[in-house]
Amino acid sequence: MKKFPQNFLWGAATSSHQVEGRNIHNDWWLAEQDHSLKVASGEACRHYELYAQDFAIACQLNHNCHRFSIEWSRIEPLEGKFDTSEIEHYRQVIADLKIHQIEPIVTLHHFTNPVWFAQAGGWTKSDLQKYFLRFVDKIVTEFAGQVKFWITINEPLVYSSHSYLLGAWPPQECSLFKTAKVTLNMARAHIKAYQIIHKIYQERSLGKPMVSIAANLQAFEICTPTLKNKLALYLRHKLYNFYFIEELLRKNTLDYIGINYYGRNLIDARSWKIRSLLMDTCCYNHHPLRKNSLGWDIYPQGLYKLLIALKKYNLPILITENGICTENDDLRWDYIREHLEEMNKAMEQGAKMIGYIYWSLIDNFEWDKGFDPRFGLVYVDYQTQKRTVKTSAGKLAEVIRNGQI
Repeated sequence: MKKFPQNFLWGAATSSHQVEGRNIHNDWWLAEQDHSLKVASGEACRHYELYAQDFAIACQLNHNCHRFSIEWSRIEPLEGKFDTSEIEHYRQVIADLKIHQIEPIVTLHHFTNPVWFAQAGGWTKSDLQKYFLRFVDKIVTEFAGQVKFWITINEPLVYSSHSYLLGAWPPQECSLFKTAKVTLNMARAHIKAYQIIHKIYQERSLGKPMVSIAANLQAFEICTPTLKNKLALYLRHKLYNFYFIEELLRKNTLDYIGINYYGRNLIDARSWKIRSLLMDTCCYNHHPLRKNSLGWDIYPQGLYKLLIALKKYNLPILITENGICTENDDLRWDYIREHLEEMNKAMEQGAKMIGYIYWSLIDNFEWDKGFDPRFGLVYVDYQTQKRTVKTSAGKLAEVIRNGQI
């Protein structure tokens, strides 16, 4: 049996646009309505109305924390116009979590932006960071007494690459320069947001907050040991996995390291061009692994390797997302169990783990992939909005209850 600490954080995650429904003031909704995106979120899971029901389920599953995001475009639908009724909504969300003795872990930016911010240039404009920081100041001032854990930005490198390099997400641009600019601006925004959050807690004599980002890390492996692949491995590991974390550590602006981990990236660079070195993957099914329904490689050992690599930073580590989309719930449980075992193995070797958050609590809108990928511990019938707990969720609940696997 592998044991976990008594004070370990266990839970699942959601994000506002993926579950709430009708986030009509953000850039994703706009792109959905003008058909720039093929699929629309619509009512999503109606979590905006049904959050109490969803949190009651989380409580039944023994979760003691829940990660969610506060939708900036609801709070500030027009520049400088804050909606007090929406602030009160999220106050009730946090209060409901507290009733169930579930620790709120609040994300301040999870891919979506208010339309007015996006149309002014969004994250490509350095001088527009001030608007995000004003939002951070407003939200943290409102909720500091109820929230200890904050995530300023979810997967900044995924946001910058998908929105400005690959052109898959709003504003659907393909510019290496803008990708780099957005990444730099997000790093600077986190650093300033971190300072704002700590200042508010200090001024109000509150306990020290725990502030981080949620960094998407991948297990990079090479298909064949060519010189190109070895260089690509070095570059991807350095740029994708550790660049952002190390930038923030240099400024002492991480209280813990939040990581999102899903699986393996099998490198097979086909030229010496930088795009090839940074993006090419094996397309011949070499070294095959089990896959999720999106075709992502399942590689629990990669989580162990990354956690060991993160030990050198000597900070607490929180897995802020780890999960699988599949119709096969037995595979879901295998995925969870194997990743928990690898995490526990890393803990035995000194990784300072403080928690595990599964993605996601409920099936939801998976961005440009639509509603087909089902990551949830809880099945959602999108026609009726009925929730059904999956068997894998019950098995995870037993691990949490017993504190061992």
